[in-house]
This record gives sequence, C-alpha cells and structure tokens, in this order.
Amino acid sequence: MTDTRRPSPLPGRLAATLLTLGLALCAAVPAQAGPLHRDHRPGGPATDDIVDQTQRSGRAVALTFDDGPDPRNTPQLLDVLREHRVKAVFCLWGEHVREHPDIVRDIAADGHTLCNHSMRHGDMSSWERDDVRADLIETSKAIREAVPNARIPYFRAPYGAWGQTPQVSAELGMQPLGWSLAVEDWVPPGTDELVRRLEEGITPRSVVLLHDGGGDRSQTVGAVARIIPSLKAEGWHFARPARRG
Repeated sequence: MTDTRRPSPLPGRLAATLLTLGLALCAAVPAQAGPLHRDHRPGGPATDDIVDQTQRSGRAVALTFDDGPDPRNTPQLLDVLREHRVKAVFCLWGEHVREHPDIVRDIAADGHTLCNHSMRHGDMSSWERDDVRADLIETSKAIREAVPNARIPYFRAPYGAWGQTPQVSAELGMQPLGWSLAVEDWVPPGTDELVRRLEEGITPRSVVLLHDGGGDRSQTVGAVARIIPSLKAEGWHFARPARRG
C-alpha cells in the first residue's frame, strides 16, 4: 500500500538558514548581460592606461587616422591601404559618422580597427565623468548604427586632452589610445616633408597620429602611399596598438 504520509517539516532554525543561503547565492550571481552590456562595452576588457606602442614588438608600426570619416580623403586613403594590404586604426568623429555611415561601413568591411573619438570633438579635459560617459556612449551608438555589432576597442581623446576619459573609456571597454609620433599633418607642410618626418620619426613599436578628416588631407594620403612601400622594403610590419585588460 502506498505511504501517503507527508514528510516532516524542517525545523524553524534550519529552514531560516537555508532561506538565507539561497538569498545570498541569488545576490552573488550577476544578472545576465543583455543588449545594454553589448552596446556599452563595445571593445572588451580594458584598462585606463594610455597606450602608445604596438602590441607587436620589434620593427612594428601602427598607423592611426583621426577625425573622419571624410568623403574628400577617407575613400582615397582606403584605396591606398587596400593596395598595400595594410590595416590601420580609424578614430571616428561621431558627427561625421552620422553624416557618412557608408564610409564607416567601407572602413569596417576592409578589416580596419574602429576607435571612438568622441561625438563632437570637444576638449574633454575638464568634463565630469557622467558627461564623458554620455558622449562616449552616444559616439559608440552612432558607430554601431552604421556597422551593427561593431567592435570598438579604443578611445582617443580629442587634442589628447584626457581628463577623466581614460577611466570612463576603460569602464566602457575601450582602451585609451595615445600616440608616440605626430607629424603635424593638420598644418599641411607638403607631401615630401610629411614623408621625411615619418621616415625620421618612426621607431620600433611606434603609434603614428595622422588625419583623414578635418580638412584637405591629400598630402597625408600621398605621404602614406609613399611611406608604406618604403617601410615594407626595410622589413617593417604594420600592427595594431597594444591593449590592456
């Protein structure tokens, strides 16, 4: 015959203990990350160290381009990089991303690395953390609207005016990206002079600051077209900047 007796209830003290343990375990398990996590940490783990060297050691150099996309310069630059099979980092100005999302898609389609360069290119050195965070999130959102699920592993502060941006960008999964060589192409000195500055300034693991936006950058495009084959002939490799985290 089936025994239909109910099990004896747990003693009050034991039941209370088990309930407490259960609540503690629930609190310890983080909530599952959803779309908010993916949108706000677009690059993966990062630290607030401002990197200015390549990940690869030795005769390696990283080319980085700021202030695009720009229809006057970026497509021509992409043609040069494609011809020589070189990958670069494009630090994208959010307002320009919204104006030219098709060029951002071309950058990503060619396998280049995307970098958040703020929404409006202001001096962020004195901004409060909440304002920095809102701007960086808005910029990453614009990039991801152009390129869904885009990975954005770096942030570069406009003018190198960092303030609290390294800490905030790291929290959002973007490594702060500096540079070790700036050839001042924002005041175009002529293609020959840019080539000379690049040849004399590039050292092992250099991160080079150049521009594809903010004006006529045809001299920059011309200099890049000349320096890439020259460096390759000397045994240099083109690499990504380092990341921490």
